Amino acid sequence: MTTYDVAVIGLGAMGSAALYAAARRGLHVIGFDRYEPAHRRSSSFGESRVIRLAYFEHPSYVPLLVEAYRRWRALETSSGEQVMTITGIVEAGYPGSPNVEGSLRSCLEHGLAHQRMTSVDVASRFPAFSLPGDWEVIFQPDAGALLPEKAIRLFVSGAKESGGEVRVGTRVIAIEPRGDRSRIVLEGGERVEAASAIVSTGAWMGDLLPDVAAKLALTRQPLMWFQPRDPALVKPDRMPIFFFQTAQDRIYGLPDLCGTGVKVASHLSCGDLASAEAERAEVSLEEVRHLSEMLQRYVPAAAGSLVNTSVCLYTRSPDERFVIGLHPQAPQIVIASPCSGHGFKFSSIIGEILTDLAVDRHTKWPIGLFRPERL
Repeated sequence: MTTYDVAVIGLGAMGSAALYAAARRGLHVIGFDRYEPAHRRSSSFGESRVIRLAYFEHPSYVPLLVEAYRRWRALETSSGEQVMTITGIVEAGYPGSPNVEGSLRSCLEHGLAHQRMTSVDVASRFPAFSLPGDWEVIFQPDAGALLPEKAIRLFVSGAKESGGEVRVGTRVIAIEPRGDRSRIVLEGGERVEAASAIVSTGAWMGDLLPDVAAKLALTRQPLMWFQPRDPALVKPDRMPIFFFQTAQDRIYGLPDLCGTGVKVASHLSCGDLASAEAERAEVSLEEVRHLSEMLQRYVPAAAGSLVNTSVCLYTRSPDERFVIGLHPQAPQIVIASPCSGHGFKFSSIIGEILTDLAVDRHTKWPIGLFRPERL
């Protein structure tokens, strides 16, 4: 039976980053994925992901974000590839909206560059937008977009170059704690052993850790791309990312990064899924109509015809915070289900944190909010 220092199960955002971090530390590491990394059913599929410093979810995320930015740039330097584009972000909403107030709190607590704006200021500086006169607005210049599929491929290829092993098209059917080690059982009966196993299977968590997955929910998340009415106004150098909170919805969008249109989606659940393999309903005409109307009202330069759709999923914890830490009954198993719809941007630093936990059973990084025991 082959023995490893670390086995990573699931090579999505967090798993691929952990594989990369472990391999670059010189550990004997292997990664498994039942599909190809960045496959179409994963939570990381969909061309782009937002990265932002002003974090309405909680100010305690900001130190992790600062380090995540640094490590994304390090990945770009080491690979010679660009995965991050800085655009800034306009966050806006009705008076007293939690999103704007939360982001402002993060900016003030951590001294982040930001600007309070009016709707007139926004229209003058970013003419793609047309916001209500009574909305509160904050602009944070350091936000941007990541290319998730490309980033995952770079993590995996970088891990291989550093000596890591990768097995794709390989399903892990069980993890068996054995003393202070873990035995990983593969479909077909093959077994490998590792000092630590990192379980980063996202929506497939229930296959291996049903006690954890029982507390998580899977939700369907439609993504849409619209042909801009005024292409020049929605390029990354003219239009920042946006996140708007209305009385009924929380919508976000990205400029036309790849010549495929303006991407827009709702951050709210659009229906629960029974499992990761469950059939996902295609984007409905009503969902298209809703987001099209949002664009016509608030981002008219982007409100052209529908170009493309996709359906992603979120793995949500009850409090929408990540789930990262040692398994309470088996500390040789590291749990990494940090998504809740806002995890990808952190993967460059979470990969390091997961490796810390796998090797040392602790990390210097502040992850107390994410401990699995709270579930």
